[in-house]
Order: sequence, then C-alpha cells, then structure tokens
Amino acid sequence: MIIDSHQHFWNYNLEEYDWINNEMTVIRKNFLIDDLKETISDTEVTGVISVHARQCLVETDWLLQLASENEVIKGVVGWVPLASKSIHAILERYASSIFLKGVRHVVQEESDPEFLLREDFNRGISLLHQFNLVYDILILKHQLPNTIRFVDKHPNQIFVVDHIAKPLIKDNKIKEWQKNISELAKRKNVFCKLSGMVSEADFSNWTVKQLQPYFDVILETFGPNRLIFGSNWPVCLVGTTYKNWLDIVKSQILQLSNSEQDLILYKNAESIYKLLYH
Repeated sequence: MIIDSHQHFWNYNLEEYDWINNEMTVIRKNFLIDDLKETISDTEVTGVISVHARQCLVETDWLLQLASENEVIKGVVGWVPLASKSIHAILERYASSIFLKGVRHVVQEESDPEFLLREDFNRGISLLHQFNLVYDILILKHQLPNTIRFVDKHPNQIFVVDHIAKPLIKDNKIKEWQKNISELAKRKNVFCKLSGMVSEADFSNWTVKQLQPYFDVILETFGPNRLIFGSNWPVCLVGTTYKNWLDIVKSQILQLSNSEQDLILYKNAESIYKLLYH
C-alpha cells in the first residue's frame, strides 16, 4: 500500500498553465482522472492526495467534486484566498467537506520577498488550525529563511514542505539549501514531501547519483517520522516516469526498517492529512 501525497489534474490551456515552458512540452496536454488511474495501475499506489494547479476556488471545488466521485482520491490540498478579509467565512463554507485536508499558496511566484510575513496572509494561516487544515509550503530555496520566520509564528499549525523546497539540483548547489532546510526541520510541526526533485534537475541529464546528496540531507534532517512520498505527477514526466520516481524513492529508503518505510510510503500521509477511505 502506498499513498501518493502530491499529484495534479488539469485541462490544459496556454493561458492558465503558462508556467509550462518550452522545455516541458511533454505535459502540455490534459491530465485527468482516467490518466491517473492508468498511470498507477501497475504500482502499489492505492490512493492519492490531489493538489491544486490553479489558484482559484473553482479549482478547489473541482478537485473536491472529483474526490467525491473517485475512491482513489483520498484528500485534496486546495487553494483559498488566505489574505482575504473574508477568509473565515470562506473556510466555514468548506468546513463540511470531508475531502479538503489542506490548502496551499504558490509563494514561489510571489514577487514580494516578504510575502510570507505579511499580516493579512498570516491572519488567514492562523485560522487553519481550527478547521483542521494542513498548510502545504510551496517555495524556492531562497525563500527558506523567511519560511522559518513564518513557521515560527504558527507553532500549532501543521506544515508540509512541497518538493523539498526546490534546491538548485540542476546546478548541484546544496550548501545554502542544506543549512536552511536543516534549520527548518528542527520545527517538529513541519513535515516534508519526497517529491519534485527531478523537475529541479536537468530534465534529460539528471542521475540518481546527482540526487543522492539531497536525499541524504532530507532523510537525516526530517527522519522517517516526518517524510511523505509524493510523485508530483504529471510534472514529474518532464524528466522521468511515475513508476521510475516511485522506484527511486523506495530504493532510497531501503536501509530503513519496514515500519519506517511504511511511515514514508503511506502512514504519515494518512495521519497528517487525516485521510478517509470511502
């Protein structure tokens, strides 16, 4: 049994998915529920957490509808306007949903270097705990120092770092990222997804050996109790197949006990996101 804690769906169009650049043409098409089911059919993956790919409530509603109709979707990490003055009412509207498990904002695209420290955004974050919602942190590696300050404002909130905070794997740079991710990992309310690494490397020339130092840092700093498997499908397809990424992660945790491997592969996701089986 494996839970994939990070995958996306989309009906592709150039306007809404302009971040899919010319190097990523392989994912310039639709990726929908039947594509996912076919992709995981020859793996041990039995459930997924669907994460928003657009920052709008329409996207969140769509994912929740998909979850209600498809048993494979165990939970949703959606988007809500956290900086809005109406955020409490918006969260109350979603409180009855059994599938909304967390929310996320694409902080990596924010031009304001102090975005994570803004009062309006943090006011929204401070409400998530009472609604039993996880906050997924999507940042680039240079945003880690402010992320540490941000997390420290919310000691009772559960945070999950997406894509190991996107180090510059393509350039084999690790020192600054290692220092900051290690500091962030000292916060016991912060978890991390083993996801998104291939898309931060050279799509056509990356190797497992190149990824190894980053795996080593994450495994050492977070440990099996705070790591979660994620595929980042279909974005991962720019550099690998779904099954190959899963096999790489499984090979990286082979030195752990069976119970520790189970924590990473599904048990941590179940407990952190409070997954339901329907």
